[in-house]
Amino acid sequence: MREELSHLKDVERPKASQAIGEARDKGDLSENAEYDAAKEAQGMLEMKISKLEEQLSNARIIDESQLDSSKVLVLSKVKIKNQSNGMEMNYTLVADGEADLASGKISVNSPIGKGLLGKSVGEVADIQVPNGILKFEILEISR
Repeated sequence: MREELSHLKDVERPKASQAIGEARDKGDLSENAEYDAAKEAQGMLEMKISKLEEQLSNARIIDESQLDSSKVLVLSKVKIKNQSNGMEMNYTLVADGEADLASGKISVNSPIGKGLLGKSVGEVADIQVPNGILKFEILEISR
């Protein structure tokens, strides 16, 4: 994240300023679509830089060896069984920004993530979802 932020500030920000300068030199700003596009691109870049700075200021490094593996916590790999249909699923609980359901990573702030947090192997989590309550049994917890 630090490398990306540095690249945005040191490379992309000067490019955006240069594009605005070039568009400004082309004449009347009231009808200059290139200038408007360059200003909008600069605004989007500044928003991305601001968001990265905020994420970095709030980031915490977690030593996985210090985490309790008897309970479901952030970064836990959990094998659960849906009690209504017997289907087994594997998920890793991650922060919001890292969630990717296709790769089995769910946010700790999602309904399922919240319902699993703090549970131990053998416990059943009752999770409220839009179409009712799902019951998941925790089969395995690992790192």
